[in-house]
Amino acid sequence: MNSLAAVPAVPDAEDDLGLARRVSNGDVRAFEALMRRYNRRLFRLARATLRNDAEAEDALQEAYLLAYRRIGQFRGEAALGTWLSRLLLNECLGRLRRAARRDNVVPMVAAPADMDLDTMAISPNERPDDAAGRSELRSLIERKLDELPTGFRTVFVLRCVEELTVEETAAALGLPEATVRSRHFRARGLLREALAREIDFAERDVYEFGGWRCDRIVGAVLERLRRLPAA
Repeated sequence: MNSLAAVPAVPDAEDDLGLARRVSNGDVRAFEALMRRYNRRLFRLARATLRNDAEAEDALQEAYLLAYRRIGQFRGEAALGTWLSRLLLNECLGRLRRAARRDNVVPMVAAPADMDLDTMAISPNERPDDAAGRSELRSLIERKLDELPTGFRTVFVLRCVEELTVEETAAALGLPEATVRSRHFRARGLLREALAREIDFAERDVYEFGGWRCDRIVGAVLERLRRLPAA
């Protein structure tokens, strides 16, 4: 077999069915293009389901391997992204069930049929402290998002983060469109409430005046008083 570098690149505009056919014929470069096309969306879906970066990566890799073996079954009745999402959700839910059995805990998700943040862009001119602040804010949102029920989390990620339509999200998760709309609305509300509570707590520490600052100011004033000429 020729090296990957010798295989013609896959155009970004190639349709899903054509891409799937090339993969089915053993075109490894086409499969690489497929993964790059859907990597971000699928990782976010896995991360929203499993709430763990490493587990999400592992699940996505397993789903891709399964997709490579089964790509000949793809007929284009649904979008390729939807087909891949279903494979990935099955892998994720299987992992949750196995973990639940190990821990003797009932998994907190439903079956796929019932189941209901890209790195923020940093400007080249952005100051390091601004970039750090954005990173902290992103981490806060991710933590609060992880606290939502799985069904809300997956809908929120696909609708708000990946910006899929209601129809696309419903197809990917196997949900009625009305359910997607209601869970999206509820997820946004819960996330706002959680972030508002964090802001309320943070407001109390705005312009924080700790003991060290108090001591420094008092000490500086006393030192200047000592330097004043005697009355």
